[in-house]
Amino acid sequence: MRCVVGDVHGDLSKARWALNLAGVLSSDGRDLWTGGETVLVQLGDILDRGEDEIAILSLLRSLDMQARLQGGAVFQVNGNHETMNVEGDYRYVDSGAFDECTDFLEYLNERNHNWEEAFIDWIAVSERYKENRGKSRNYWGPLNLVKRQRGVIARSVLLQPGGRLARELARHPIVLKVNDWVFCHGGLLPHHVGYGIERMNTDVSHWMKGEHEDDTAPFLPFIGTRGYDSVVWNRLYSKDTSDMADNQIDQIQGVLEETLQAIGAKAMVVGHTPQITGVNCEYNCSIWRIDVGMSSGVLDSRPEVLEIKGNKARAIRSHGEASSESQVLDYI
Repeated sequence: MRCVVGDVHGDLSKARWALNLAGVLSSDGRDLWTGGETVLVQLGDILDRGEDEIAILSLLRSLDMQARLQGGAVFQVNGNHETMNVEGDYRYVDSGAFDECTDFLEYLNERNHNWEEAFIDWIAVSERYKENRGKSRNYWGPLNLVKRQRGVIARSVLLQPGGRLARELARHPIVLKVNDWVFCHGGLLPHHVGYGIERMNTDVSHWMKGEHEDDTAPFLPFIGTRGYDSVVWNRLYSKDTSDMADNQIDQIQGVLEETLQAIGAKAMVVGHTPQITGVNCEYNCSIWRIDVGMSSGVLDSRPEVLEIKGNKARAIRSHGEASSESQVLDYI
């Protein structure tokens, strides 16, 4: 079984809610994997608009380690907000996220710069750092500009190409294929497949790692990360078809079918564009759109996840305020 979670944008409580809804996270606060052999896919945009970005990344890595001991796995794909931050574009960074970067670097130093231990353990200690941050708010009051500068520097150290957090993100592809389903943040197009999926993933990974030949600057992989038709920015398949003419719908469906045929997949799952109506499918359910804007920094909506069993998929939706109550739609 596969479960897919969309954009969480730095909202740790909503991320936990979604993972619990997917049946892969314990509800006792211990952050234990309960998914057995389930394969979980998260579609990117963990960064920006919320203050617990590194904590969510830490949680997912911890869950992946636990899952693999049980025959499961956790996969992530990078979204446009991951690539923006590696580029140094901090327009959508929450002030608390700058603080988290400062705190995490302090914790990394306390752990003698043992990245693996510090990163995996961060989910267990981040709340304490946040509480301490709140207690020191009066101290920083007159010095907020200095505090902000510290946060920007810390973020740059972590996320510039070659930074430790950028190298962590480089572990994840921008396109993932599991059996005959393909997962990406924005949307895959025929010319992406023509360029080569592995080639794109490798380009982005090398760029994030800061790897380059000779003395040249790291190559920026435009086809994957830049432009309205790049993999992480494309919104073609997420448009509301109710506002389209029939010929436009037919054209988009043709592009989608060509892409899926070229990559040998039956369906694609994307995030990136919040769906007001919740998780849904279009074009004979060959595309699933699962970004529901759950983060408090976006729409603050109730989490929803996509569950895939065999050749069928269904949305699992939160009902009420508790993740223990859910509505499961029929398989399609």
